Amino acid sequence: MKKVFSHVLAVIGVLVVASAAASAQDFNKTYQLGPGGHINIRGVSGNITVAGYDGGAVVVTAVREGRDLDKVSVEDLSAGDRIELRAKYPEQCNNCDATLHFQIQVPRSIKYNFDKLSTASGNIEISAVTGVITAKSASGNVSLRDVSGEVNASSASGNVKVRNTAGVVNARSASGNVEVEISQLEGSGNMEFSSASGDVSVKAPASLDADIEMSSLSGALKTDFPIQVQERQYGPGRTARGKVGSGLRTIKVKSVSGNVSLERF
Repeated sequence: MKKVFSHVLAVIGVLVVASAAASAQDFNKTYQLGPGGHINIRGVSGNITVAGYDGGAVVVTAVREGRDLDKVSVEDLSAGDRIELRAKYPEQCNNCDATLHFQIQVPRSIKYNFDKLSTASGNIEISAVTGVITAKSASGNVSLRDVSGEVNASSASGNVKVRNTAGVVNARSASGNVEVEISQLEGSGNMEFSSASGDVSVKAPASLDADIEMSSLSGALKTDFPIQVQERQYGPGRTARGKVGSGLRTIKVKSVSGNVSLERF
């Protein structure tokens, strides 16, 4: 009986070691970054999560996963008012089974410049932050909520969602849907929302002041703002153009083969 019990413990031990080998946290660092500081996370093959919290420092954690996790590391190029981190892989690592997931906590009350948050094959989730945000994924979804400032979000083959944002937003996807809800407009920056093969849905305040351009080659157009939807004079598709208010900014909402809508929030 003792031999059986010992054997079971040995098996459990092997499983624990195997689990630890398949997932390991190898980076955890706290940065003191003042207002207007820059944050860059790039070269990643994994997820990036950014969330505001009530603390006073920026906390970055990176977790490695996969059979070849020992082949990926975090390169820290941070200096001065800039946090710059990138995933580093060996040159001969085309078929490596290794991903690196970043989790970043930032003070929710401080405005930062998120110059580049990019991943090749993961999702990006950003919530409760303030600043200038550029988020790009090659093959994952990009989602932002409860953010304020200037947002530039894009994905090559995933969906892009921006919810409850205050400021200026630009969002696009090559083959996914784009959904944007702007609760409050700030500044006078132009905005564009587009997809090649997905639907584009935008909700904006009723007080919107803009020159509006909408178009789709093979999808439907819908808006409850006072602009006219019409068929193209030449070729397929529908368009809508008009000015709401004084035309403070230009807003373009377009898709090649999807439905397009611009409605009051």
